[in-house]
Amino acid sequence: MTDVKKTYEMITDFITGETAPYIGAEANRQDVEHFLVNVKGFSKEDIKVDVDIELNIAGKPYKSQIDLVVLVDSVRYMAIKCVAASLGSREREIIAAARLFESYQIPISVVSDGKTAIVLDTVSGKKLGEGLDAIPSKDDLKEKLNSLDLISLPNKRLEKEKLIFRSYDVMNVNVQRNI
Repeated sequence: MTDVKKTYEMITDFITGETAPYIGAEANRQDVEHFLVNVKGFSKEDIKVDVDIELNIAGKPYKSQIDLVVLVDSVRYMAIKCVAASLGSREREIIAAARLFESYQIPISVVSDGKTAIVLDTVSGKKLGEGLDAIPSKDDLKEKLNSLDLISLPNKRLEKEKLIFRSYDVMNVNVQRNI
């Protein structure tokens, strides 16, 4: 018996210009990418796509990706999870990823389906707003950057956040890295 790989319709990613399988939340991610550039004033260079995250959990490596990471003046300022269904069910996943990815907690976490969004303060976990308009613009973030304290995740929370992230992330079956 031979391995037969499933073929997927491919699309061109708006930010990277590379082809990507048109599966899961990919159409929604394209909507978010367009919104960030065309409405919120970010350049394509400000937005990183499928950013690798590697964690060591209980002595074993765990590799995944964050859908979008937005930079302002070289500071990773916003992490975004693009979803095809319930936004609320993925809030905790993106908060954990934003807390773990950098030596500091990426200040803003967002879950979006391209039509609406939930914007969260990563450090507190509190909701900052709902709807696409709640996503801060590049100018908004630049203003806040001057007074921003980048806060590290306390060591006592590190292992717990890793487990939370992995618990949610393993449910992401319809993503490019898993095909």
